[in-house]
Amino acid sequence: MTEYLLKILIVGDGNVGKSSFVHRYVNGQFSKNYKMTVGVDFSVKLLKWSEKEKVRLQLWDIAGQERFISMTRIYYKGALGCIVMFDVTSSSSFLNCPHWKNDLDNKAMLPNGNSIPCILLANKCDLAQRAVSAENIDKFSKANGFATWMETSVKENKNIEEAMRRLVKEILLVQSSLDQLQPGPQDSVISHLDNDNVGRGVNCC
Repeated sequence: MTEYLLKILIVGDGNVGKSSFVHRYVNGQFSKNYKMTVGVDFSVKLLKWSEKEKVRLQLWDIAGQERFISMTRIYYKGALGCIVMFDVTSSSSFLNCPHWKNDLDNKAMLPNGNSIPCILLANKCDLAQRAVSAENIDKFSKANGFATWMETSVKENKNIEEAMRRLVKEILLVQSSLDQLQPGPQDSVISHLDNDNVGRGVNCC
């Protein structure tokens, strides 16, 4: 069985639901109470992709607070894909998405210099008080090179698995075309971290 190791970033403003998204995807649970991410939190999920392939995902939940932005170059190292998330009830979190996408494009690139595959998630679609129209999201997504966009609700478990599967599919397609994907977890994309930090989050001061 071939196993691939994929490092995926989850970025966006604070309080848009990034940590809830990761927790729902990895553990299948939802909680209203989450502590603010400090620096970055780190989670792992193993997928049986096909009869002959497994995919080990390293999910990096990046803090959305301004004081951590200077650290993103370290966190982005070795990333092969990304989710940019905003809160569909918060226009400011949507208006900040270009900042996150530009930061990503400048610091995380494929070997050929292209941007890493990225999808845009409009979270909290279960709430009635929308602040951003689907038309504007679609226009922004196409103009900024996202592979796709989806509405998600972590609370109602809407499009969580679907969004991740679409992103993984996009990453594997791109990596296959580059012929860069090396099987096996020995390819450590977290070599710059202390082993004690792995699996329990990495904090910066």
